[in-house]
Amino acid sequence: MDFSIKAFDTKNTIASAKAGVVAVAVFENKKLSQAAKALDGSGEISAALKSGDITGKAGTTLLLRGVQGVAAERVLLVGLGNEEAVSEKSFASGVSAAIKAFGALGASDAIIALPMTEVKERDVNWAIRCVVQTGHETVFRTDGQKSKKDPAPAGVKKVALAVPSTTETKLALAQAVAIANGMDLTKELGNLSANICTPTYLANTAKKLGKDYKFDVEVLDRKQLEALKMNSFLSVTNGSEQPPKFIIIKHMGGKAKDAPVVLVGKGITFDTGGISLKAGPGMDEMKYDMGGAASVLGTMRAIGEMNLKLNVIGVIASCENMPSGRATKPGDIVSSMNGLTIEILNTDAEGRLVLCDALTYAERFNPAVVLDVATLTGACIVALGHHKSGLFTRDDDVHNALADEIMAAGKAAGDTAWRLPIGEEYNEQLKSNFADLANIGSPGGASCTAAAFLENFTRKYTWAHLDIAGTAWKSGGAKGATGRPVPLLSNFLINRA
Repeated sequence: MDFSIKAFDTKNTIASAKAGVVAVAVFENKKLSQAAKALDGSGEISAALKSGDITGKAGTTLLLRGVQGVAAERVLLVGLGNEEAVSEKSFASGVSAAIKAFGALGASDAIIALPMTEVKERDVNWAIRCVVQTGHETVFRTDGQKSKKDPAPAGVKKVALAVPSTTETKLALAQAVAIANGMDLTKELGNLSANICTPTYLANTAKKLGKDYKFDVEVLDRKQLEALKMNSFLSVTNGSEQPPKFIIIKHMGGKAKDAPVVLVGKGITFDTGGISLKAGPGMDEMKYDMGGAASVLGTMRAIGEMNLKLNVIGVIASCENMPSGRATKPGDIVSSMNGLTIEILNTDAEGRLVLCDALTYAERFNPAVVLDVATLTGACIVALGHHKSGLFTRDDDVHNALADEIMAAGKAAGDTAWRLPIGEEYNEQLKSNFADLANIGSPGGASCTAAAFLENFTRKYTWAHLDIAGTAWKSGGAKGATGRPVPLLSNFLINRA
């Protein structure tokens, strides 16, 4: 869908606007929104509401054709619930219902004239993002690898948002479209089968982004990683035929001397668990274990499209975790890039083994902040379900402020995180008789011990960790990547800029 802004005034009224369909709001108390009133000169909308053909409940719709005095061919009534307090949930439900209804129409263009300034505790910028992201989600396709594609849906292709045309709303729309495009890329990468979306595929995707948005892209191969002594990262890839790729992608949109924000993504393109082999049922979903890498690439695409005035560097450690005669074994000890030795008690705790070397590598950029993103632990799903990403960082004034900043960015974007603890007590669980650290902790607090493990490699800069195991994809009938946490990351960077 293509989105634009269309402002109305006393000369250019919504009633005189030519369009295939115009969507306006109605409420449960049988009241009309201002835009609905402007189209109700003949009383047809009021009559439909009084008749009970639409209740006004959030997410309900009713299509009217040929409304007298309205230039648009169709009027779509959209229920938004309680007029006195249009909630975020009610508005999002209404937007989703409207865009789904658009897909079943013969119209090619639409105007959305819902009350975007009246959502409780939200502003027009949030409403614009809600419409755009919902539109992208509705038309997103997952049949790219099918031999016979589903027929392309008919219906609305162009959507105009009835809001004032100001510098603020134009910027909000541009940002919303960029974030939605970044989410689409993240979902496309996550949904691809692992025989296609290999570490090399991710590296080539980064290179294409570099050409499209003038990013500086560098890809390190095994020999270079060996020279850097990234033996922890390399231990994960030992069992695979696919070569590892370490991807650095730079958007230097700020001042030359400004310290960059570094995003570090876990890019395990397939995770069998290695020698500590996972159970067979559901293993197909381990193609999503590169969700952190995909979200970093999606975020980089978004800020590239925005031309964000900020220095941002993406770092992605990508490989497969496979069993073979060469694979790392439980009990093996490796030396990480920063010199700490690690006893690998479980080869299925591989994400932290690739991330720890990537976090050490990030030191060279003298970063303002490093934020790593990973589908790291199933325990995070147990703790938070599929609603919020897990956020971890140190407990001091600087890091408490960073945690607040990240959570506020997520809340504003509708892509929320919840802070969980780390500390010395969790490091105690990682003690090994034979190495500096074990790669898994003693029982209990598995998400916290995983984050505590990573914290050992971040002492030279400000850092936070996002565990997106529960938010990066959906299982069951709706199986697929979600595009999260691209909205959170993008909003965090926009605020920084």
